[in-house]
Amino acid sequence: MLGGVSDVLPVLETYYDTAPRTHARTEEVGPFTLFLKQGAGWDYYARPRLGFTGEITSADVDAVRTRQRDSGVAENLEWVHETTPSLLAAVTPSGPPDHPVLSVAQCPLLVLPADPSLVRGSGRRVDADVTARVRTVGLDDDLDRVFGVIHAGFEGTDTVRPRASTRQVALMREGLLSVVAASDRHGNVVGGGSHSPRDGTTELTGIAVLPRARRRGIGAAITAALVDDALDRGVKTVFLSAQDDTVARVYQRVGFVGVGTACIAEPA
Repeated sequence: MLGGVSDVLPVLETYYDTAPRTHARTEEVGPFTLFLKQGAGWDYYARPRLGFTGEITSADVDAVRTRQRDSGVAENLEWVHETTPSLLAAVTPSGPPDHPVLSVAQCPLLVLPADPSLVRGSGRRVDADVTARVRTVGLDDDLDRVFGVIHAGFEGTDTVRPRASTRQVALMREGLLSVVAASDRHGNVVGGGSHSPRDGTTELTGIAVLPRARRRGIGAAITAALVDDALDRGVKTVFLSAQDDTVARVYQRVGFVGVGTACIAEPA
């Protein structure tokens, strides 16, 4: 799965370019590909065009942000710093008139190593006082509840409100999204996560656990279940972006290795 950084980063760039195209149309704006949603759902982002190797300037960033505003979508940019190192400096001074300042999150980018046994099946057992039942969920499950739990986990609250899962259901029907949920001994969902396979590569996203169920190995169990599901689907490259270095260390303990920095620029 993982050779050197120079080997894996082009694989990830291809994935980033491929993944949104099933439900987005694209426009080329200077050195960027702008992904625009089709129908309802979340806004996408602009990324450096696949294969682009030149320098990106603040004027380039201003132009794509202006096009995003004219299109009525969020002024979001995403990229891998090691692939497009000039973009970070270009984003910092960017700011067309009346546009919000962009804040850049720099997230550790991690990939599963060549030996999947380092992660596959690990983390399934948790502390004795909690029995986490971790499984891949299907279309007959209460997906609104599962995504409500994931959202609450990211918000840092135990108060769960169901979240509409219409978009996720559509992706699951097409085989483009797989979802895992973890339940406690009483059958209550306490965490979950997902991955999105495309042409032999998948990204693990949305892995979250309710505060009341943390520090019991449930996040590792969810990660292992997602990896198992991905490998069973024939995926060769499994990767994720961690929120920060502290979270990255959790994934490193179950076998993932760092290969770069995923940058996300959004209005502050």
